[in-house]
Amino acid sequence: MVKKDLSEAEIAESIPDLWLPLTDAQKDFLARNFTIQKYKKNEVIYCEGETPGSLMCLLNGKVKIYKDGVGGRSQIIRVIKNKEYFAYRAYFAQENFVTAAAAFEPCTICHIPMEAIVKLIMENADLAMFFIKQLSIDLGISDERTVSLTQKHIRGRLAESLIFLKDTYGVEEDGFTLSIYLSREDLANLSNMTTSNAIRTLSNFASEKLIAIDGRKIKLIDEEKLKKISKIG
Repeated sequence: MVKKDLSEAEIAESIPDLWLPLTDAQKDFLARNFTIQKYKKNEVIYCEGETPGSLMCLLNGKVKIYKDGVGGRSQIIRVIKNKEYFAYRAYFAQENFVTAAAAFEPCTICHIPMEAIVKLIMENADLAMFFIKQLSIDLGISDERTVSLTQKHIRGRLAESLIFLKDTYGVEEDGFTLSIYLSREDLANLSNMTTSNAIRTLSNFASEKLIAIDGRKIKLIDEEKLKKISKIG
């Protein structure tokens, strides 16, 4: 963990949602408990079964939340986008992590001890409401993912994953190419299917002129058709 002597303006820019509701004294307290950590590509951030200790916020890069399944196959539960908070639910639930987190690519994450967060929540109702809202949003996303992964067919699940990645990480300057380059295995794990099924379905989408594939780069050619496939399931 690296302690950074950041200015209040730099911290405010890094974690605006947490910073804005605080009083001056609370901001000073938070600044003294603010640390950052850099992670390499594929480096594990926390493991399933570990005891949570910090609120984390992704400052740059890309992170996956996943769970190892039967036979060593992983299921990607969700992906984290910039300025998104994570790793705190288990602490509030008074349980160990039920998932793991790892870096898709080199990333920078800020850590704030949960003891400090709880102290601030006890003093600041607006901050408490912020976390209630975030947990409610996460619960809604989890419900939608459960329906998608259990009721949709392979084509629907993969189409939804492609749209999800576009909405989460955006596209490159051409306006079509996803700005995240996943391995076929990671894309399969995100879509709850085998790698071979992901490769075959991607090939079918390319043949239908819905996408174009260049290595790990995926260009969405017909996003509206992909959305229809995702909706139909």
